[in-house]
Amino acid sequence: MLFPRFLDLPARVSGHLLQAPADASAEVRHLLLDSRRVGPPAGAVFFALRGPSHNGHRYLPDLYAQGVRQFIVEENAALPGGLAAYAGAGILAVASPLAALQALAAAHRAEFHGTVIGITGSNGKTIVKEWLAQLLSPDEDICRSPRSYNSQVGVPLSVWELNPARHTVGIFEAGISEVGEMARLAHIIQPTEGIFTNLGTAHDAGFASEEQKLREKLQLFQGPGFQRLFYCADQPMVRTAVAAQQIPTFCWTRLPQQPADLRFTTEASPAHTTRLHADYPATGLSAAFTLPFADEPSIENALHCLAVLLHRQVEPAEIQRRLLRLHPVAMRLEMKLGRHDSYLLDDTYNNDLAGLALALNALARQSRPGRRTLILSDVLESGLRSPELYARVAALLPAAGVSRLVGIGEEISQLRVGALSIESNEPANQLSTEFFPTTEAFLAQLNPTDFAHETILIKGARRFGFERIVAALQAQQHGTVLEVNLDALSHNLQHYRRQLNPGTKLMVMVKAFAYGAGSYEVASLLEFQRADYLAVAYADEGIALREAGISLPIMVMNAAPDAFEALRRYRLEPEIYSFEMLDEYLATFDIPTENALPAPKIHLKLDTGMRRLGFDEADLPALAARLRQHATRLPVASMMTHLAAADDPGHDDFTHEQLAAFRRMTTALEAALGHPVLKHALNSAGILRFPEAQFDMVRLGIGLYGVDASNTADPATLRPVSQLRTTISQIKTLPAGFTVGYGRRGTAAATERRIATLAIGYADGYDRRFGNGTGTVLIHGQAAPLVGSVCMDMCMVDVTNIPAARAGDVALVFGEGLPLPELAGRIGTIAYELLTNVSERVKRVFVSE
Repeated sequence: MLFPRFLDLPARVSGHLLQAPADASAEVRHLLLDSRRVGPPAGAVFFALRGPSHNGHRYLPDLYAQGVRQFIVEENAALPGGLAAYAGAGILAVASPLAALQALAAAHRAEFHGTVIGITGSNGKTIVKEWLAQLLSPDEDICRSPRSYNSQVGVPLSVWELNPARHTVGIFEAGISEVGEMARLAHIIQPTEGIFTNLGTAHDAGFASEEQKLREKLQLFQGPGFQRLFYCADQPMVRTAVAAQQIPTFCWTRLPQQPADLRFTTEASPAHTTRLHADYPATGLSAAFTLPFADEPSIENALHCLAVLLHRQVEPAEIQRRLLRLHPVAMRLEMKLGRHDSYLLDDTYNNDLAGLALALNALARQSRPGRRTLILSDVLESGLRSPELYARVAALLPAAGVSRLVGIGEEISQLRVGALSIESNEPANQLSTEFFPTTEAFLAQLNPTDFAHETILIKGARRFGFERIVAALQAQQHGTVLEVNLDALSHNLQHYRRQLNPGTKLMVMVKAFAYGAGSYEVASLLEFQRADYLAVAYADEGIALREAGISLPIMVMNAAPDAFEALRRYRLEPEIYSFEMLDEYLATFDIPTENALPAPKIHLKLDTGMRRLGFDEADLPALAARLRQHATRLPVASMMTHLAAADDPGHDDFTHEQLAAFRRMTTALEAALGHPVLKHALNSAGILRFPEAQFDMVRLGIGLYGVDASNTADPATLRPVSQLRTTISQIKTLPAGFTVGYGRRGTAAATERRIATLAIGYADGYDRRFGNGTGTVLIHGQAAPLVGSVCMDMCMVDVTNIPAARAGDVALVFGEGLPLPELAGRIGTIAYELLTNVSERVKRVFVSE
């Protein structure tokens, strides 16, 4: 693969050199956007992107210190330290670094003369891309987007991986959320063929109408070299738009009277499979196939892929052989609790070089103590010779902090010496390696205690069956699962950040097991996202975060006096709300000892109207005197108050009174201290409703987890973070007149019923008040009402009207389709209670795109 020289870039991206690199032959090999994900610095070029809350230019010094020597910056942007701070580095100025990134990728794409398939639509893009790559891989060398890299940034990064000397097909997905984006992506991808999956409601907010959204999406398929679009003709709006724009097509249908190039019909099938018949009149082909799944979204996604293979005239028997190897795509890296205090990053659905780099980036972001281990299969479909391939793999490991490698596979085992050895003068940085020819050989000698206290990335190609390794190392917990979407959490965090004035700090609440979501995992993400403070309820919660490696400042809201010494040891900062507590605090640190750690900073709680905890305004003279008297022993980090009704417009006058009192009180105390300190009053609702009262910091709680406590946000603005799911243990058919459950509270019915028993009860946090029809769950997308009482470990629902329900099926308890506020309203409580009640015995699965 030929890489451009940095000195060639001005002509490619319409820029001008501010400073030439010391090495005139320096090549651009890696496109870098994140100072925390540098990897090998040689050949990396950093694009200083700027966004609403991000300025990439700030990170130039850090990148330079890490060895990066090629930078693309905005014209007239202030470079920290000036040009003199970047001796020997090449620096190119452009009007827009994002546009330069896209232009560079587009120029690179123009050098590739093979087939490029562009995929867009509202749903299914990533699965269609992954399945199509699987189905075509026996015939083609494929470059594809890693995971769901389909954005204005993700697409150029994906296309850059095209190697004209190796790949024969590129498959890239394109996602848009507003007008104008697809034209830019189309210029980068330049597809020769395309797939349009469907037109749904995703990203409707960015467009004036569905017709406008469709027109924008179809721009992907209008370039001069475009040959054909594969799509389902059963979508009238799509069919009309494609014809109007004269896009060349190859279409398929499942409707008897709809004209199309290819017709599919489905038949009744055994459980979990689908039989279908394909008729392709232009070739005279008529063939039957069996798909290894029965759900409608998977069938539709598979038919898109099948249309491509039939158009390519792959033999039906060969297509069938490949179809049976399809598997559900685990699109998201999952973070799981392991046995013996280990922690697993499960990324076992594929293993190529780009995907490995992304997974190692995720590993690098984990801050837990203990060593980091990589369990890695042979890296497939790289197109590189083994020594070069595994030398690249080895170069990725130090940046992720990997100190132990377990290699599984014939190819990687043969390279146990040489390519996978990392030279280091420091014994602590030596890479410990173990190799096994097969997964079976590794499992035969596996002792989970050998991985105690480690953070383990498990990265393997599907054929190696690494899910068996995950199962062997994962902590055994019961079947009900709380899925926590870390991408949704990041989305919500950025939404609230956009509401803040420049310089306003952000404290995030992770008390109560992070509102049930899992303290460490949420705190780790917040640390990566550069929150300013965390807050917990009790010292034990803060200690657990420190022991897990979280280093952000942590405020403890209810610190008992007997925990003050532990606060000092673990660098935790207590909230002080009374004179009694203040005296206990002073007594704890009254007699300094030799080499003693300094007393923790404190946060003063002021009561402006909540009437729970805090110093009253009448207490201020005495409090000010105490602060002056003990100025050196009472380092004050912040002053805070708690608003009683920030979410209720009916009490806005009272809220304004609270804020006025807070201003008076903090002014008096800052005068006593002789210096300003951080001040904060707003919670999630207050951030949205009282932007004028942000002071120095705000406290984000329930809003982070996708619940709008203010009732002012657009419902589409926040994303639900948690989904609670369980499974059907058994289904019984009850004759008329039979009752259900304890106390026969599931009353008799006049007709026969089907009753499903679910593996969740009040010991899991499912409230007993949902019993007897108050609560419902979703099974196959249909509502199933509760029958009888909620038991300790199970409950029963009526599935009479859901004939497809079977034992083992998933039931959604809350999440998309069953929003928390609606469920909470049914039993007269609030979303906070439902979230925080989810028992810790329920397994948490953390997912991230």
